[in-house]
Amino acid sequence: MRQLILTCCLALTALFAHAEVIDIDNAELDKLMKSGVPVVDIRLQSEWEETGIVSGSKLLTFFDERGRADAPGWLEKVKPFAKPNEPVIVICRTGNRTKAVSQFLSQQAGYAKVYNVKQGIKGWIGTGGPVVPATQSIAACRTAKTC
Repeated sequence: MRQLILTCCLALTALFAHAEVIDIDNAELDKLMKSGVPVVDIRLQSEWEETGIVSGSKLLTFFDERGRADAPGWLEKVKPFAKPNEPVIVICRTGNRTKAVSQFLSQQAGYAKVYNVKQGIKGWIGTGGPVVPATQSIAACRTAKTC
């Protein structure tokens, strides 16, 4: 019985040892986007409208205006474009909220490789990273009920 328990514990440890959160800078963000890794922008709609968004990013608010989150509901909306066995990039305003979301994806949702944009959209814009208006993306995700 002890050996069975030990074997199960080792298997679980090995499974979760592969989970990885990697803080990335803007150069790495650009490189990963160009290679097709999906970007999930977890900010509020008002933030998307204020700054614009990284072109092609999926708009999916994690925390509401009061800091509340429906993690299981959010995760169901992420899965169609970011599968647990594939890498995913998360971005917010300055990289603070995505630290928590990255840990959630990696440690609780079983995502193998999560990239956290450590300076967020503000850092991206600050170094000349291009953004696009969020209007069309917001309309599309509202229609599909995926925001």
